[in-house]
Amino acid sequence: MKKYLAEMVGTMVLVLMGCGVAVSLGCNIGDPATVIGTALAFGLAVVAMAYTIGGVSGCHINPAITLACYLSKRMSGRDCGMYMLFQVAGAFLGSLLLWLLTGNVDGLAGTGANDLQAGVSLTGGLVAEMVFTCVFVLVVLGATDAKRGAGNFAGLAIGLSLVLVHLVCIRYTGTSVNPARSLAPAVFQGGTALTNLWVFIIGPFVGAICAAGIWAVIDGDEGAK
Repeated sequence: MKKYLAEMVGTMVLVLMGCGVAVSLGCNIGDPATVIGTALAFGLAVVAMAYTIGGVSGCHINPAITLACYLSKRMSGRDCGMYMLFQVAGAFLGSLLLWLLTGNVDGLAGTGANDLQAGVSLTGGLVAEMVFTCVFVLVVLGATDAKRGAGNFAGLAIGLSLVLVHLVCIRYTGTSVNPARSLAPAVFQGGTALTNLWVFIIGPFVGAICAAGIWAVIDGDEGAK
């Protein structure tokens, strides 16, 4: 139960801090400073949680990462399901806190929910989430590999890769690469964020499956020998 609770707390912090900065700065693709600030917030939240709960649960705080770890035979099906359940619960806690905060501050609104940016089609958004989730999860799998991973620097590598992914993908979808991070804020915010939510669930999961497949090919037992 400790590792499940750790995942809940970690995901809550990720959503509260990452989405919180996006709301506080008014993240806008027309203002590079707000984009950079938001990207850094998500990356730093992951780094902070990696060194806080990494030793307890591995700090997935993302159902897409959990799915890839399960497909890579790094965890059981039961743990996979429980991790996802508690990650979603944590995301809702983080979104609830943010919703309460923004509701009591003039000029602030929303919970940092993902949505398609202007001029981006559903197909474009779906492809973006698939591709960038694949890249991000691939980094996670490589950095945390028991034999050839980044060791104590894994959290830093993963956090920085999330910053990089946000810098590219915010222009298209606001960057999810995490179904839990998208689900909870969309429920609180409603509107098109809720209508287009499927893009931010299916896209990351498909991207995670692709990442697990790629990692199996480039780091398979046969290749390692």
